[in-house]
Amino acid sequence: MFKSDVYIRRREYLHNKMKSGLALFIGNVEAPMNYPDNTYHFRQDSDFLYFFGLDLPGLAGVMDFDSGKDRIFGDDFDMDDIIWMGPQPTVRDLALKCGIADTLPTSKLEGIVKDAIDKKRKVHFLPPYRGETKMTLGSLLKENPCQMKTLASADLIKAVISMRSIKERVEIEEIEKALEIAYEMHVTAMKMCKPGVREQEIFGAIEGIALAKGGGTSFPIILSINGQTLHNHEHGNILKKGKMMVTDAGAETNLHYSSDITRTTPVGGKFSTLQKDIYEIVLKANTEAINATRPNISNRDLHFMACRIIASGMKELGLMKGDTDEAVAAGAHALFMPHGLGHMMGLDVHDMEALGENYIGYNNEVKRSDQFGLAFLRFALPYKPGHVFTVEPGIYFIPELINLWKSEGKFKQFINYARIADYMSLGGIRIEDNVMITEKGHKLLGKPIPKTVKEIEIVCS
Repeated sequence: MFKSDVYIRRREYLHNKMKSGLALFIGNVEAPMNYPDNTYHFRQDSDFLYFFGLDLPGLAGVMDFDSGKDRIFGDDFDMDDIIWMGPQPTVRDLALKCGIADTLPTSKLEGIVKDAIDKKRKVHFLPPYRGETKMTLGSLLKENPCQMKTLASADLIKAVISMRSIKERVEIEEIEKALEIAYEMHVTAMKMCKPGVREQEIFGAIEGIALAKGGGTSFPIILSINGQTLHNHEHGNILKKGKMMVTDAGAETNLHYSSDITRTTPVGGKFSTLQKDIYEIVLKANTEAINATRPNISNRDLHFMACRIIASGMKELGLMKGDTDEAVAAGAHALFMPHGLGHMMGLDVHDMEALGENYIGYNNEVKRSDQFGLAFLRFALPYKPGHVFTVEPGIYFIPELINLWKSEGKFKQFINYARIADYMSLGGIRIEDNVMITEKGHKLLGKPIPKTVKEIEIVCS
């Protein structure tokens, strides 16, 4: 945990924003894998962590915006628990760590909520993403659990997003710790990227680093020579010379702050001319987008900048044609980059997306596009100091998508389908870094992880 004053300050700030009503923060509970006592690795709810910091199951927090009171609800361990788990702190001892002296057993929570409802007070809660939380909220509020997401408080969602979007110094320090782990993970993957090695061996090695150095991975590792599948979680291939391995992997610290890095490595450690040509385009889009990052430029503008670099580079290779600006405006480049430039990052690797992407990345003035590719841009608003983002352009040769567009004659004024066949063996290339917006520009977070052709070839050798 951080020091108690971090959580006290955060809750005070939320009290000032919300003014009235009662806010429920239901912590996560254990989830069984295959029988009750054999559970998945516990991960606390990020919003509960942000305001209360207690990384244990079965707790709830209540903030009363009228009285200014904060309470923790939970049950002390009994002797049966202690026999199996050893001595445990009381709920009161835990609550004091986040600056709360008022605690009650879980059984008292229903009465507190009922009293608020009877008095016509607003009960605020955030959109639940776990079935257990939906059931708990439904029981407390006497509502259909399936309606909990639609009944969530827009006011509380907006207030929490406004706070969590701007990272505090202690949060940046945690993210950089997560990036130290990611550095070791990715350099290890590069060194292991040799013909004859099974993907699973590399996957296991770098996941082990995340577990040994912190709280594990921040998301299921993507590691494959079939990088044209954006979120490829299969690890059964044997590495072969001539292929490229996409490794999209990050770690969580013990306080659950994330890193998210992608590197693409040629199997055997040496780029072919064809691989290098495409790789250098993606690298240029990555580095130039990062260099242009600053307050008030929007993530959507930066996305378009990266897309124009990709389209221009593909045109030089004869894979695209026509006017580059017109091609990007029409969405023709999305054949090769069908996703957005990046996303917010913090306690969640896709930060706060449980609260709703459109609340985070869009507003009444900036609406989400329905254009293929651009529709997947998670954040379109201007950057502010304290934001932390990923910058992750890529180029992918997706056979099914290419064949579909070719059969439809789609964007034939911009795409040279005859040339694409020469590049299909590449699969995909993505390069991703983590960037903080500063008052005057940006800071690339973490120790730089090798990404130029020369740097990667040196590591692999």
